[in-house]
Amino acid sequence: MAISKELYPSEDDLLYEEELLRNPFSLKLWWRYLVAKREAPFKKRFVIYERALKALPGSYKLWHAYLIERLSIVKNLPITHPEYETLNNTFERALVTMHKMPRIWIMYLETLTSQKFITKARRTFDRALCALPVTQHDRIWEIYLRFVEQEGIPIETSLRVYRRYLKYDPSHIEDFIEFLVKSKLWQEAAERLASVLNDDQFYSIKGKTKHRLWLELCDLLTTHATEISGLNVDAIIRGGIRKFTDEVGRLWTSLADYYIRRELFEKARDIFEEGMMTVVTVRDFSVIFDSYSQFEEIMVSAKMAKPDLSVEEEEDDEEHGSAEDEDIRLDVNLSMAEFVKKVLNGFWLHDVKDVDLRLARLEHLMNRRPELANSVLLRQNPHNVEQWHRRVKIFEGNPTKQILTYTEAVRTVDPMKAVGKPHTLWVAFAKLYETYKDIANARVIFDKAVQVNYKTVDHLASIWCEWAEMELRHKNFKGALELMRRATAEPSVEVRRRVAADGNEPVQMKLHKSLRLWTFYVDLEESLGNLESTRAVYERILDLRIATPQIIINYALLLEEHKYFEDAFRVYERGVKIFKYPHVKDIWVTYLSKFVKRYGKTKLERARELFENAVETAPADAVKPLYLQYAKLEEDYGLAKRAMKVYDQATKAVPNHEKLGMYEIYIARAAEIFGVPKTREIYEQAIESGLPDKDVKAMCLKYAELEKSLGEIDRARGIYVFASQFADPRSDTEFWNRWHEFEVNHGNEDTFREMLRIKRSVSASYSQVIYFSFLLLLWIFLPSKE
Repeated sequence: MAISKELYPSEDDLLYEEELLRNPFSLKLWWRYLVAKREAPFKKRFVIYERALKALPGSYKLWHAYLIERLSIVKNLPITHPEYETLNNTFERALVTMHKMPRIWIMYLETLTSQKFITKARRTFDRALCALPVTQHDRIWEIYLRFVEQEGIPIETSLRVYRRYLKYDPSHIEDFIEFLVKSKLWQEAAERLASVLNDDQFYSIKGKTKHRLWLELCDLLTTHATEISGLNVDAIIRGGIRKFTDEVGRLWTSLADYYIRRELFEKARDIFEEGMMTVVTVRDFSVIFDSYSQFEEIMVSAKMAKPDLSVEEEEDDEEHGSAEDEDIRLDVNLSMAEFVKKVLNGFWLHDVKDVDLRLARLEHLMNRRPELANSVLLRQNPHNVEQWHRRVKIFEGNPTKQILTYTEAVRTVDPMKAVGKPHTLWVAFAKLYETYKDIANARVIFDKAVQVNYKTVDHLASIWCEWAEMELRHKNFKGALELMRRATAEPSVEVRRRVAADGNEPVQMKLHKSLRLWTFYVDLEESLGNLESTRAVYERILDLRIATPQIIINYALLLEEHKYFEDAFRVYERGVKIFKYPHVKDIWVTYLSKFVKRYGKTKLERARELFENAVETAPADAVKPLYLQYAKLEEDYGLAKRAMKVYDQATKAVPNHEKLGMYEIYIARAAEIFGVPKTREIYEQAIESGLPDKDVKAMCLKYAELEKSLGEIDRARGIYVFASQFADPRSDTEFWNRWHEFEVNHGNEDTFREMLRIKRSVSASYSQVIYFSFLLLLWIFLPSKE
């Protein structure tokens, strides 16, 4: 065979050829030759490569470059082209010496994979794994797994390869499981996933949690229930329910779905019911209930869409049913389906026309939703009083269920742990019996309720009051009073000693000091008892030191109604000794007004003593009404001078913000009693008493108006001059306008100029104050240069 001339060395190649003749085993010379001929034709470079590799068959650099160029040649050729066969032969020759080089194997394996040579590629993969050390197997397995996952690879081949790979690296079992699921090998996928979950040492390289893997197993088992066997699906899912509490609803529906797919519908209903009765969150309950209702709706729809049994089948069933003397168990020719059909024929639960039954099931389920949802909330916290009340309301119209619910509630709720008011359950329970005219049982409920140890005394007192109110509604007045006497009776010394020994004091020991109970009791005595019994109750309240100011006032008003005035006043005296301000304020006001109304001027000295005591003990902010009441007493029944003295004391006792108002009242009363001139000394006293500047200015303006009305123009002008120091001309224009008007009407040119001079002086003084305040602020807030 003639060799083409273009393959012979050219004149430019002679230099490289001569060097190679002298040293044919130099890799550097061959590489320089190839670099120089990088623009040469394809075939000529391959000749050089073949010559170089013949001389240096162990050179990885030459083989790698040669194979890369071979690959680039076939890149755009179809896989049936002869060049691919040449390429494969080249790889085989390279592997004779390069069998320890993983990169050569990878290039060869990728080439075979692209050529779709399944058997040859598989055998080459096995050769690579045998030739390379174990530390480099991961590079081969990555390509091997991609190869077996391609379409057209037999499933059995892929399974065997994956199983071999798991012996090399068991941590990639998740990839195998995904492959099994993708290949629809549900049985082995479920078994592998179950083994992973049973391995406590397993760590997911994909970051999946045990929870997520468990959910994947549950979905796999339920979705392909008929195709997976050998696993206890019920136990697996129930184990997940116990272990993963945040997906309980989903797991229950998965278990029910498993039985539905296996056509065990009654078992699925049992699972739905069990799930709804055990979940503790509303979210999980909603998931289960929605799935359950959807299942029942589908069952009804499927039954209604199914055509009725034909007449022939019905007649056939009747013929078979009439043959009572035939024993179908002896008929060996029957299939299992026919045998079951004949055995269940006529059984009401197996009736093919059960649409009404299925509709009734669906309706019953929908009607139970409020009750079931309430049960979930009660499982979260069985001591939630409000949820028990709502549960009773659900059974409205069914007294038997309501009574059973109340019975369960009062047995379940611990008053010490209760959320809400546990005594309301007992009260509502008793009122339920009362609603149906069963007073005897209502009394029994109340009697049991008062023996419960509640968290607070007020809860126990409320039950006693409700019991008494029930007796009142049924006209049993003596019974109501007797209940209050029982409730307010103080425990005996023996009982106290026994409780102290136990160390746990129940609220019943503190009940006799319940203000709510005593208030109700005293109201009952006022309505149903006599004066003596009512007084005894009031006295007992005072002895126990649980009285309030309102009780003191009510007790005194009761005595006053029955003309026991002195006793009423003694009660007021006790009240003002017991309480301090601000609580005693109402007692003093009522006491003083009642005393003055009763005795007037007959006991004036005693009234004065009372007022003196009242104003001495009262704080400054509460003393004003007492002084006004005291002054009115003196005006009506005493001396005018004493009244003025009282007003004068009041102006000194009240707080600063009330002084102006008090002085105005003082001035008005003095002008009315002694005449206008008498008020001059009061005005002067007010101006000098230390009132705030704005109040001093207001008082000066009124004083100036008074002097002007009396014709004392010079005195009025002097007051304006004095008040000018409190009025800034830039802000208080009203004062200066009034002085201006005064000078226009009553002054002359000199006095007007004097007013303007004073105005300028006051304005300058205020400006100076503002300037110095500004400098002070700068000095405080600006940092020093030091």
